Amino acid sequence: MLLGFRQTSACYDAAMIVKKTLGALLIAAALAAVPLSARADGPKVVLELFTSQGCSSCPSADNYLGELAAERDDVVALSFHVDYWDYIGWEDRFATKESTQRQRDYARALGVAYVYTPQLVIDGARHEVGSHKRAVNDAIAVSKASKTRRAPVALTSSAPDRLTVEIGHSDGYYGDATIWLVSVDRQHTTTVDAGENRGRELVNYNVVRNFRPIGRWVGNPMTLELGPDELSRGGQGMGDGCAVLVQENHGKGRIMGADLVWLQES
Repeated sequence: MLLGFRQTSACYDAAMIVKKTLGALLIAAALAAVPLSARADGPKVVLELFTSQGCSSCPSADNYLGELAAERDDVVALSFHVDYWDYIGWEDRFATKESTQRQRDYARALGVAYVYTPQLVIDGARHEVGSHKRAVNDAIAVSKASKTRRAPVALTSSAPDRLTVEIGHSDGYYGDATIWLVSVDRQHTTTVDAGENRGRELVNYNVVRNFRPIGRWVGNPMTLELGPDELSRGGQGMGDGCAVLVQENHGKGRIMGADLVWLQES
């Protein structure tokens, strides 16, 4: 479904209006350099799915994100629920205005005149319709093959309420990147009683409950130790896990590095 910056009451199939952003030659080169099979080595690609329980086009993308999260250890998959479809009959219980604003910030940064669901933003640098599996896999391959500068990020958890964030050194980087802490629930099942998905049981994966900046990275190695107060801050309590993203352009640009850890498994 499509929504311009000026809200309208019409809903559209986003697949009909999203233009391809990756050229055939670029995709071919990336696929040759990086196999589609999941690999643990190298940086992780961040997948941000902007979705809504009120959107009939979203469940297939939600399920695909769950597949990627379960089958690939070279991605950090996150589900951001937006609130602009709540008015059509069903209020998404995970939707927040902050997630909607993050999507709008991406639209401006990527030069897109509209927001839509299900939109998948890849490494903060490109977007695809979240249910278009081949296009998403191609975009992941392009990100993995990219030679752009990265921030090495590693998360460890010694207890369910303790998190250590380590960000490594990057030679020649003199920027100022935002460090995001993202609280994530592994899975939620919801029976929808109204709206476009009325009567359906929806499963959402890696649901973002809250996210906030916790520091800046300027290219030098750094370590952050986070306890229960820091991990539960943000109004939703502590999630099942945490992700950390290092992102350029005041937290609205290219994602340089990321990791995710499940706290309950510690």
